[in-house]
Amino acid sequence: MISEVFITCAVTGGGDAPRQKNVPVTPEQIADSAIEAARAGAAAVHLHVRDLTTQEGSLDPALWRSVVQRIRQSDVNPVLNLTTGEGCGIVVGGPEAPLPLATGTWMASLRERLVHIEELRPEICTLDCGSKSSKGNVEGVMVNTVGMLRAMAARCKEIGVKPELEVFDTGHVVLANDLVKEGLVDGVPLYQLCMGTGNGAPPDVSTLMAMVNLLPPDAVYSAFSVGPMQLPYAALSPLVGANIRVGLEDNLYLSRGRLATNSELVRRAVEILERMGVRVMSPDQMRDKLKLKVHA
Repeated sequence: MISEVFITCAVTGGGDAPRQKNVPVTPEQIADSAIEAARAGAAAVHLHVRDLTTQEGSLDPALWRSVVQRIRQSDVNPVLNLTTGEGCGIVVGGPEAPLPLATGTWMASLRERLVHIEELRPEICTLDCGSKSSKGNVEGVMVNTVGMLRAMAARCKEIGVKPELEVFDTGHVVLANDLVKEGLVDGVPLYQLCMGTGNGAPPDVSTLMAMVNLLPPDAVYSAFSVGPMQLPYAALSPLVGANIRVGLEDNLYLSRGRLATNSELVRRAVEILERMGVRVMSPDQMRDKLKLKVHA
């Protein structure tokens, strides 16, 4: 068990267009929700942006610029953790004719996936360490080749942005470990154990511990589960040495039938942790722990 943790709030995902009104979509909504989450106790905010017409995930630099500037000009100073996970999906044509690829395929270049990171220089950006079949679209696949991941990690190292190594199964941990061994990640490696995602690692404790046991001894890591296991994971994570992630990207509800806001999920996580005697870290304490480079 660890006695202090940082909380990351995953404000809005980049997957299917939101069907619930509590999910922020516009740059103003996303930024304001992130600011509220930071005031509630989140040391870091993990961000996606959404296309204003389709509401799907986007890599538009103007949207990113609007969100990040609004947060940086606020009275809070959370660690900014921006996704690089858009533009890595293919949809095959089906079992009888996989090719040509179907509508919905979006494979972006290295430059496109990192354009907002290059410009805005957050302290952290995510790096999805592997490929995974989609649950929502039975012919869809999240595709992250070893070559792409090496190139992305190398560029993040060059510009001084720490990658958060997102792992969705045990094999992803092995791949992430290889990036660390190859010297593509500076300093203390940071992992995110993503549990309960479609066709990824299930959220049971045995699977979680299998992933924890594969991590390097000096790793700092967080764990979360999607859906109703999100808040139980706020209690479980410190017991296995992990930091916390909550937020509407992973779970829409505060309790059965009760839609949440990001700040409410953070406050509930803070309450759980304080009742366990676990101290919640500030953004600057998180920065110090991870030796993050502040660019702005």
